[in-house]
Amino acid sequence: MAVVTAVAVVLVGGCSADADRSGIIVTTNILGDLTKAVVGDAVPVTVLMQTGADPHSFAISARQAAEIERSALVVHNGLGLEEGIAKHVEAAAAAGVPTLAVAEGVDPIDYTSDDSAGTPDPHFWTDPQRVRKAVEAISAEVLARVDGVDSAAVRANTDRYLAELDQLDRWMADRFATIAPERKQLVTDHHVFGYLAQRFGFQVIGAVIPSGTTLASPSAADLDSLATAIRTAGVPAIFADSAQPDRLARVLAEHTGLRVRVIALHTESLSAPGGGAATYLEMARTNTEAIVGGLTATT
Repeated sequence: MAVVTAVAVVLVGGCSADADRSGIIVTTNILGDLTKAVVGDAVPVTVLMQTGADPHSFAISARQAAEIERSALVVHNGLGLEEGIAKHVEAAAAAGVPTLAVAEGVDPIDYTSDDSAGTPDPHFWTDPQRVRKAVEAISAEVLARVDGVDSAAVRANTDRYLAELDQLDRWMADRFATIAPERKQLVTDHHVFGYLAQRFGFQVIGAVIPSGTTLASPSAADLDSLATAIRTAGVPAIFADSAQPDRLARVLAEHTGLRVRVIALHTESLSAPGGGAATYLEMARTNTEAIVGGLTATT
C-alpha cells in the first residue's frame, strides 16, 4: 500500500510540474523570429540571444537558466551552435522539458573545407528551403507540446509564412542568377554559407577563420593559403559578419595585393529594427543584395 501511495504522489507531482510549465524559450534570435511567425500572439515566446550577439559564445543569467527549465518548450539550433548555453539546454531536457534541436531535422550537411570537416554544419538558415523545413518542425512541435495553443491560428500562421519563404527562395534564385558563373565564389570571415552555396550554386573558396565557429583563430599559414586562393580565383570581395570585428578580413584583403572589398553581411544574428536585418526575411534579402553587389561590381 505504501508503494502504491508513493507512486501516486510521484505521478501527481510530475503532472503538477508539467502543468506549471508555460511559454516557449528560443535560444537564437533567428529561430526566435521563425517561432514568433508561427505562434503569433498565442503563446509567450522568450528569445535568449540579443540582436547582434554571437550564437557561439553568448551567455545567459541564472534567472534565464531557471526559466528554461520552467518552459513548455525549448527551441534551439543544435549541432553545436550555441556553445555558451548548451549545458543549460541539456539540463532542461534532463529535467523533462521538451526540446527541439531544429538544425538536426533540416537535412544537415557537413563542413567540407575547414578545421571542422566531417562534422555537421549548424548554419542552415542561409538556405530558405531548409528554413521551410525548420518552420514546419517548429509548428508541429508547438502543436504537439504546448497546451492551450490556438491550433487553427498556428496552422494559418505557418501556411502564410511558408508561402513567404517560397517567394523569398524564388527571388534569391533570380537575384543570384545575375552573377556570372565564374564569379559565384565566396570568401567569408568564417564558414557560414555552406548551405547557401549548395542551394544556389556558389563555390566556397575559403574563410578567414578556417572553422565553423568564431571562437577559433587563423594561423599565418591559413591566411597565406587563403590569400593565394583569392588571387588565383580573382575573388572581388570578402564577406564579414557585421556584428564581428572585420580586422582579420581587412588584413587578408591587404595581404592579397589586389583590390578586394570587405563587405558586411548579417550572418548569424538579426539586427535591431532599422539595421537591415530585423527579421529573417529582411536579413536574407539584405544579404542577397550585398552578395550580388559585391560579386558583380567592377574592380
